[in-house]
Amino acid sequence: MSEKQPRISYNSARFLLSAPTITQCPTDSGSEVAFAGRSNAGKSSAINTITNNSKLARTSKTPGRTQLINFFTLNVPGCRLVDLPGYGYAKVSKEVKTEWQEHMDEYLHARESLKGLVLVMDIRKPLSDFDTMMLEWAEASQLPISILLTKADKLRSGAAKNLLAKIKSELKSFEYLASVILFSSLKKTGVEHAQNQLDKWLMEDINSENETPVESET
Repeated sequence: MSEKQPRISYNSARFLLSAPTITQCPTDSGSEVAFAGRSNAGKSSAINTITNNSKLARTSKTPGRTQLINFFTLNVPGCRLVDLPGYGYAKVSKEVKTEWQEHMDEYLHARESLKGLVLVMDIRKPLSDFDTMMLEWAEASQLPISILLTKADKLRSGAAKNLLAKIKSELKSFEYLASVILFSSLKKTGVEHAQNQLDKWLMEDINSENETPVESET
């Protein structure tokens, strides 16, 4: 009998460490999914909602306060969530932004355990310059990307769905776009959809290892 397939419990997420540079990140093994978003897009709230832990990722009224790469462990060994800093809207110096971009570029291109990127956008202000930059980085790194359209509760249902369709249409040329999800931390909209996307990325290697080869009929 085969071993029972492990399942990720996002409630199990726990802080692991903060790293200012890629050299101080955890060992590059296993699987991790990173969250990126323009400051004030609701990234920390989205992480906290997905993990059902309001204190996991720091939320702040000061945009761009998080300036480190934050790692969180999960109950399945080797699986991690990563909170990337967002300076797209922050009042920080040009030198700091340039340095962050260098670290981000290295992380997205060189991190072999990175299986996917969740790009968080405020549905009322989608596809900013920062968002476009992240999409282009993901494309250049051949990294699958999922978009969370946060604060969907701020719009009427019809308007939100129209924006969803419009953004999907505008991004249809991006080869590595995996999904676009309407999301609301307040109403818990899109949480299960987001978790399912994370499952696919984080469990991909484990699932492939546990697959039983199918013998062809002769």
